[in-house]
Amino acid sequence: MGESGSVISVIEEFFRAGTTKDLSRLGEIQLDDPRFSSFSDLPPYDLKGYKETVELEELRFVSISDYAYEIKNPKVSVYDGAAVVAAELVQTGMLVDNKAFTGKHMTVSGRATFVLIRGGDGAWKIVHIHLSRTD
Repeated sequence: MGESGSVISVIEEFFRAGTTKDLSRLGEIQLDDPRFSSFSDLPPYDLKGYKETVELEELRFVSISDYAYEIKNPKVSVYDGAAVVAAELVQTGMLVDNKAFTGKHMTVSGRATFVLIRGGDGAWKIVHIHLSRTD
């Protein structure tokens, strides 16, 4: 698979949590450390830490049914113990409001940047995420 393949598989696993609703892996593939950070294309737009990021990711993926994603044109750069992934991203699904029993189809085009480091166990862990809409 190679280093680039190992790195991109972590990013695939991140978005696959939205399709499978197996949200337990979100906390495992991201580094639980005060140095973790994220920016999102959804409010709140401030810089977030690990705990808030994982909670918001879980809430987001649970509220979208029929979630699908496509990672386009990924560029993976691997350095000594670190990696950067930059890609275009398309996400689709139905945003569900369980209280009102309504749903709205969504298609979000955007860009994604992930920074990963190799953990003590040799596995790649996400340490920074930046998602931004382009539509």
